[in-house]
Order: sequence, then C-alpha cells, then structure tokens
Amino acid sequence: MKKAILIIAVLGLVIGGLLFKTYYAKVFGPTTAFQKDSQEIFIPTNSDYETVLRILEENEVISNKDDFNWIAEKKKYNTRIKPGHYIIPEGMNNNELVNMLRAGNQTPVKLVLQSVRLPQDLASKASKYIEADSLELLTSLLDPSNASKYGFEMESFRSMFIPNTYEFWWNTDASGFIAKMADEYKKFWNEDRIAAAKAVGLTQSEVTCLASIVKAECMKTDEAHIIAGVYLNRLNKGIALQADPTLVFALGDFGLNRVLDIHKEIDSPYNTYKNAGLPPGPINYPEQVYIDAVLHPQKHDYLYFCANADFSGYHSFAKSYQQHLVNARAYQKELNRRRIFR
Repeated sequence: MKKAILIIAVLGLVIGGLLFKTYYAKVFGPTTAFQKDSQEIFIPTNSDYETVLRILEENEVISNKDDFNWIAEKKKYNTRIKPGHYIIPEGMNNNELVNMLRAGNQTPVKLVLQSVRLPQDLASKASKYIEADSLELLTSLLDPSNASKYGFEMESFRSMFIPNTYEFWWNTDASGFIAKMADEYKKFWNEDRIAAAKAVGLTQSEVTCLASIVKAECMKTDEAHIIAGVYLNRLNKGIALQADPTLVFALGDFGLNRVLDIHKEIDSPYNTYKNAGLPPGPINYPEQVYIDAVLHPQKHDYLYFCANADFSGYHSFAKSYQQHLVNARAYQKELNRRRIFR
C-alpha cells in the first residue's frame, strides 16, 4: 500500500513538473523568432487582435502563436489593443510581450524635418515618420481654422513649424502633429529669443519670415548673419528688400536660376521689389540657424549683395549702389558665359 502511494506521489510530481514546465515555457520562455538584437513593429490605430497576430507573425516576433494566444487570452489583451510603434528585444517572452502591448509601452520615433519649402513638403516628410498620411496632414496645414486656433494668420502659419528633429508617438494624427509642433514652437521661443526679436524690432513671425528669405539666399550658412544684417539695414532705412527669392516664390518657379526684369513685374504681395517691408509670411520653413542669424545679425553698413562671380556659393557685399553694380555685372557676365539665361 505504501509502495503504491509512493508511486502515485512520484507520478504526481512528475506530471506536475511537466505541467509546470509547459506552463513556464508558455509564459516565460523566449518567444521571438527573429535573428537580430531587436525588431520594430507598427500596430495601426483601430487594429483588431487578428491584425496584431498577423503583424507579430510576419515580423517573426512570436515563434508559437498558440502559446501567445494562451497568455493573451488570460490577460485579456485581445480586448485591449493599443496602437503604436514597439521595439521588441530578442528573447522577450510571451508574458513580457503581452504586458508591453497591453500597456501600450511604445517607443517614440525621431521625426526629422529639414529642407522644407512648401506645406506639401512638410506633409510629405512628416508622414514618413507618423501614422497620419500626407493628405491628412496637408489638409490640416492648409486649414485656416488651425492657423487661427494657434494665433496665426494663414500666411504666417508656416512660422510655427521649425525644422529640427523631434520625438513623436508614431500613432500621431494630423491634429496631434500640429499640437505637438505648437508646443515645440513655444519651447523654441524662450525669453532670450523673444528679447532678441524685440531688439531687432520684429515680431516672432516676422523674424521667421525674414529668416526664410535669408535661407533662400544662403548657400553657405556662415554668411547667414551677414545677409540678415543687410536686410535689417534695408528695413530700418525704409528701402525695399528687393529679394529675388520672394519673386521665385511668387512665380512658383523653383527651377528659376536667373531673375529678370520681367519677373519683377509680377503682381503679388510677395514681390519685394514692388512692396515695401516684409512679405505676408515665410517663403519656406527656415531652420534654427537662419532664425538665430536674424536674431543676432552681424553689425555692418552693407545695403547690397549679389552672388560671387566665381560661383563659390558666397556673396559680394557692398555699401554703395555703385559698387553693387560692379559686383552684379561681374556675376551677370559669368551667367552669360555659362549660358544660364533663366
């Protein structure tokens, strides 16, 4: 009798051990099948559980769907799907994976904005990093109600979007994108920059507007402070800016390499040959370096500049119109020699 009890006890321990081992493997055993340090996945908004399973399988995040299903059902993850961008480390077990996904512990993405000219460009670039598509973003960027919501006119709304690298949740929609950029704009315009804007006699939006012209003129960023100084000198003396990039913007011909007298006749508020002062808004999205160049311009007496005839990307600066004509003719002569007529 004792021997039978002992055998039953041993069998119970063995069976219990096997059951525990099976349970432990389901919950705490490594689940990932990919062969690298980590795998990223994107779970779209409004995904159902079957969609999540497909994403996990396609990216080799789970090696055994039944095991994952078992723990997911126990933890009711199938009713708590949260969208986002998730980084799954190699060797993560089912318990950890379900806990991460159920809690929505996603990893932010780095959204890089640079070399942006038009709202279409901004929408296209941003949509590569977040869930909102380019059409949704563009529609919001061109919506006057969004501009007024954040205290801008439609023409100056561009000044709220400063190119840089930002952290975003991947599942950000268009309204979330604009709200985040508004927060970043407020952070950018700290007390020092606000004071610097007052010192040069411009509002924040006007600083960005002038910075956009400086950017369009500048091939070498080390000249930005000098060019900003020229334009501020002209503004302070009541001289029209006569900035060729504003004509290019007004014409919408961004392949134009040579501005001619006929181009200066265009009827547009962005024609700074015909209209005094700054145009209604930025002609592109200037980076911080150009904004800071306007806030801290080089002090000088230059009123004119034109591209160097050596095509180095640098400019020749002049205090008098007579000297400017000499510089300009040298550049025009080189344009002709290179057969650049438009």
